[in-house]
Amino acid sequence: MQSKSFIPPVRTLMGPGPSDVHPRILGAMARPTIGHLDPQFVAMMDDMKHLLQYAFQTSNQLTIPVSAPGSAGMETCFVNLVERGEKVVVCQNGVFGARMKENVERIGAEAVMVEDAWGAPVDPDKLETALKNHPDAKVVAFVHAETSTGVQSDAATLCKIARAHDCLSIVDTVTSLGGTPVQVDEWGIDAVYSGTQKCLSCTPGLSPVSFSERAVDKIKNRQSKVQSWFMDLNLVMGYWGEGAKRAYHHTAPINALYGLHEALVVLQEEGLENAWARHRRNHNVLRAGIEAMGLELIVQAEYRLPQLNAVSVPAGVDEAQVRKRLLQDYQLEIGAGLGALAGKIWRIGQMGYASNSKNILYCLGALDAVLSSMNAPINSGAAVKAALEQLNS
Repeated sequence: MQSKSFIPPVRTLMGPGPSDVHPRILGAMARPTIGHLDPQFVAMMDDMKHLLQYAFQTSNQLTIPVSAPGSAGMETCFVNLVERGEKVVVCQNGVFGARMKENVERIGAEAVMVEDAWGAPVDPDKLETALKNHPDAKVVAFVHAETSTGVQSDAATLCKIARAHDCLSIVDTVTSLGGTPVQVDEWGIDAVYSGTQKCLSCTPGLSPVSFSERAVDKIKNRQSKVQSWFMDLNLVMGYWGEGAKRAYHHTAPINALYGLHEALVVLQEEGLENAWARHRRNHNVLRAGIEAMGLELIVQAEYRLPQLNAVSVPAGVDEAQVRKRLLQDYQLEIGAGLGALAGKIWRIGQMGYASNSKNILYCLGALDAVLSSMNAPINSGAAVKAALEQLNS
């Protein structure tokens, strides 16, 4: 059988990621490929580091994109900062805290779990108690923006507690970077990782990371080799160092990096504070429509992520069928629940380029239409009107 070129459909992506990619970024990725040691490419690498420092709000010298998705950024943090036999306090309130635990155990370290309900933030008091009970712990790890539930934890307080107990902190900001405040230096984060496919409006495949001086000192003075050659920052730093001279480590994903650079330029042009405000403003529009429809957001208002909304499924409704209808009839993607929340919620994202009033009104109208056609117990026709009132208020 003769294969043909793949032409994807045009979708509106309002799930937990990937989100809609900004046209400027798609254009940047189509530019001519040059060598990964080309002087012009090296100059772009230096500029990208400065742009990432702005996005993370840090002066950390070791601020780079890992040449792989956010999960590899997570693993990069753990394999470099955790050694076999060490104790790590892992805070779990959703799917991605469990992945942190998996990383710790695969290294041969011990994970001390601090668990909170799915949909609730990490409890600082529980972390404080765990560290008092385990004074030999070396690292505290938690998710700032839990993608599986749409809840945001108090990163500043959690990092302060970790530092008071002489622990390094590892923080997941995959869903928060660019959409809600991430203040690496102000909060005292030691290691942070993110992804490109959410509020940065880029394609999946790269993971921005940043490490404090305390973290770099730990990396340089390990008792054992980093278990991953590819993710060993002692080696990667030779390629992502300052200046024109670079040590070859791997062939960087050149065109993907063009895209991330453009995404960061777009973010800088808008301004971080403006981006945060846009996501918050659009969250309020979406929330007004969801609540007018008679649906509920499962996270308490003060802990909600503005860019990712966990919406309860009405009684008697087949949530998978709703998502299928939205995709087939409206070319609209929203996300399913994961783990303990599978079948119970939809995850509706409005991240990055996708965070705009047109998308939100379209999503509300389509969801209203599908649920009404299924005779779901909702207030038919109320969502878009309420959203418009909020938008114009």
